[in-house]
Amino acid sequence: MRNARMTCQGHLVNAPGDLAVWSLLEQCIARKPRKLYFALPQQMGGCVSVGSGRGNSSSRGHGCFCIGSQKSRRKRSYSDHVTTLQHLPYMPNRIFANGKSRSSCIFTQQGRKGINQDAMVVWEDFDSEDAIFCGVFDGHGPHGHLVARKVRDTLPLKLLSFLHSSESGRDGSNSKCFNSKKTQDEEETSESPEDQLGSLWREAFLKSYKAMDKELRSHPTLDCFCSGSTAVTIVKQGLNLFMGNIGDSRAILGSKDSSNTMVAVQLTVDLKPDLPREAERIKRCKGRVFALQDEPEVQRVWLPFDDAPGLAMARAFGDFCLKEYGVISVPEFAHRVLTEGDQFIVIASDGVWDVLSNEEVVEIVASAPTRSSAARILVDSAAREWKLKYPTSKMDDCAVVCLYLDGKMDSESETEDQCMSASTFYGHHSCTATESDDGQKSEPSLQRNFTVRSAEDSDLSTRIQVADEDDNANVTVEDQNWSGLEGVTRVNSLVQLPRFSAEKPSS
Repeated sequence: MRNARMTCQGHLVNAPGDLAVWSLLEQCIARKPRKLYFALPQQMGGCVSVGSGRGNSSSRGHGCFCIGSQKSRRKRSYSDHVTTLQHLPYMPNRIFANGKSRSSCIFTQQGRKGINQDAMVVWEDFDSEDAIFCGVFDGHGPHGHLVARKVRDTLPLKLLSFLHSSESGRDGSNSKCFNSKKTQDEEETSESPEDQLGSLWREAFLKSYKAMDKELRSHPTLDCFCSGSTAVTIVKQGLNLFMGNIGDSRAILGSKDSSNTMVAVQLTVDLKPDLPREAERIKRCKGRVFALQDEPEVQRVWLPFDDAPGLAMARAFGDFCLKEYGVISVPEFAHRVLTEGDQFIVIASDGVWDVLSNEEVVEIVASAPTRSSAARILVDSAAREWKLKYPTSKMDDCAVVCLYLDGKMDSESETEDQCMSASTFYGHHSCTATESDDGQKSEPSLQRNFTVRSAEDSDLSTRIQVADEDDNANVTVEDQNWSGLEGVTRVNSLVQLPRFSAEKPSS
């Protein structure tokens, strides 16, 4: 490098003649830049471009500031992540079956409604060494288990793809070689590095969810006309949490307050038809929202011309029979900065939230004898509550992801790590033939899928219309903390299939 030449603002510099430039270059290198370009003698016309660490406010006034780098870490190229769905189960630091990773534990248990339609994943070293992707996906409908697994495997890859596309576009338009000083107006209107990072992830979440739903619609063999899935996805990158969710699965945060007491903070809103803003959108699109007489607390979405399918959520992947009538797949995005008091995150399907409150979940996870057993203990607790509160109802599937924010896990015996519960582990893998086939092969025979209730089970002629709410009602996470806290007995995500469900929708 001492024999190199470089250009900066049109001036050719011969090393080591210009000590001032080399001094400035050394200062930039000390900031641990993400990018540094210099030209060898036969490669004239290069430039120096460096990145600034997040939170290093003193670097914002220097010309060597470049958008993109959040903190000192090894940022891998997108080619490092390119993989196929066939190789995805063998990716390092990625778990999707009962077990644990370096900083998390996950567990799922089949309910009493047929095949387990829940899916979950934790992918560490996602995008960078300090990034973790977590997700829970709750399928519904005849092919809900296949939809949930398809989304579990494909959505993270799409998220990475759109994130890197956005980063490349912004780096190309914003990278400058020792920029000249910005005007005062530009400095006042420019985003902080944190805001820029949040904007990148927001764009990636919105685009990846849209692309995921589009892929499901055009899938050659996976019928998503009356089948779909929820999604709660979280990316933890350093102290930043980026969250996107659709449907009625939920994520909460266990945190210690000023008095060192563990409290529950709800991170996502259950996007159900009982939310005024969701019901209003569905009605504008000619969909109907009402509850059945035998479950007046469960608002559902119905076709304008048929008492079907009775979907118990307002946003979902798939469910294309309702996409023209107000059900959407646009995620709610949120960005949160973690604090020292934040301890862990719990993501779970509604099989847990229907019988346990946020506070109860935090208490169960915090009091688990070992961290790696927390997810299993939480599912076991939910199963007991189902039997106590609703002895005549069929227990729903449960899936739980517990992510510990300090990145530490306790050590347990190899036997317990590999098989926390032999019976439920076997149940989760009883259909491994369909785990990676993405609907390409024949699916297991479903004798009776209780996510769809037959017409004999309910009188669809009796229902309760949802009350019209204020159009301008503001809905916050705190306002929706009640949703599911009292053990709502939601029998099924769908009531029945439309009469024309066997036919393919016209293009």
